[in-house]
Amino acid sequence: MRILHTSDWHIGRNLYGRKRYEEFESFLSWLSDLIGNEHIDVLLVAGDVFNNTTPSNRAQELYYKFLNRVAASKCRHIIIIGGNHDSPSFLNAPKEVLSFLNIHVIGAALEDPAHEVLVLKDNDGKEELIVLAVPYLRDRDIRSVEPGESVKDKEDKLINGISSHYKKVCEIAEQKNNGLEKKERSEKVPVIAMGHLFAAGGKVVEGDGVRDLYIGSLARIRADIFPDTIDYVALGHLHVAQKVAGLDNIRYSGSPLPMGFGEALHTKRVLVVDFVNKEPLESPLQPLIEEITVPRFSNLVQIKGDLNNIREGIEKLKLKKSPAWLEIIYNGKEVHGNLRNIIDKEIEGSKIEVLRIKNDRITAKIMGKGDREQIVNGADIDNMVDEMGKLEVFKKCMEAHDIPAQQQLYLLDTFAEIVKDMQEESV
Repeated sequence: MRILHTSDWHIGRNLYGRKRYEEFESFLSWLSDLIGNEHIDVLLVAGDVFNNTTPSNRAQELYYKFLNRVAASKCRHIIIIGGNHDSPSFLNAPKEVLSFLNIHVIGAALEDPAHEVLVLKDNDGKEELIVLAVPYLRDRDIRSVEPGESVKDKEDKLINGISSHYKKVCEIAEQKNNGLEKKERSEKVPVIAMGHLFAAGGKVVEGDGVRDLYIGSLARIRADIFPDTIDYVALGHLHVAQKVAGLDNIRYSGSPLPMGFGEALHTKRVLVVDFVNKEPLESPLQPLIEEITVPRFSNLVQIKGDLNNIREGIEKLKLKKSPAWLEIIYNGKEVHGNLRNIIDKEIEGSKIEVLRIKNDRITAKIMGKGDREQIVNGADIDNMVDEMGKLEVFKKCMEAHDIPAQQQLYLLDTFAEIVKDMQEESV
């Protein structure tokens, strides 16, 4: 049996105002071809299908067109769980119809965890796979709120709630598997857990939309919540493809497209998990895991340095006739209030499109204690502050007000929780 693990598509996400529907369409077309060429039997999508809770008509069109194409292939099952960016009600709305196409959708935690444990059958009606389809677990799903709780109290409750939920579904999966083994089977039925969460030690990058939500140790989940009875864990939420705690069978597939310039140089992947060599009942399953590189559907380039570095970088791209999307980070000693005009002149006549210019020199003056009147005329202060992001602005404000380092750590945890709560309340 061949299983494909992917996550964090974020269909509909813009990059500094630039719509990316052509990229998403190219990726989904490539993925549907791959599913056919690689003879994939089960597709797992581990959350964040869409970038927000109200996807556009174009985003929905791409999603349903892809599902229709894969459902018509030899892929027997598609399992989709909701992520923190997804609207559970939106994902769940067509689930009854999609179930007739063997597309299983679980947008949010269910009242009865047993319904998150799916037993999939092959074309002959024989059980071939058990999947723990656990979606993103929101605070309201797994913990109660009490007056006077500290950040640490809330964090402990959240982690315990997630662990408890997985313990329940794992026990249910074990019971189902034991029942299957009593049917005089000679081979094990693989068990896969899905999740959309932040595992301890996970890598994040600037601009991925995840980093600002998890400062300190907030809601980081240990790998040992998954028992040995789980043969593979398919995770979503983090955009960097990676193993958890160095374990080969607990993986993030990562986002298939770079969500920002911080991911521009990352190799994007989907994972194929192969259980073709089934083991006897008394032996542990050893899945074969293949990393398949996703093609680049756009060229994101970041140039960082002083004005000479920036000009040299642009010139190299022009010589290659590159249609690059460019991010400029200026950190030279001179203050240039008209940096945008300088860059626009440099790219004239080329296919280069500048999506973002970050002027660190101006930003330092804005966030420092100096007189704002000293800032060079023409600097777009509001845009620069917006581009820094919530986390960076909050950090700079603490530094500007001489907040002690130890207190900053506590405030960052509190800040992250507020941002996370606001995001979940909008769902």
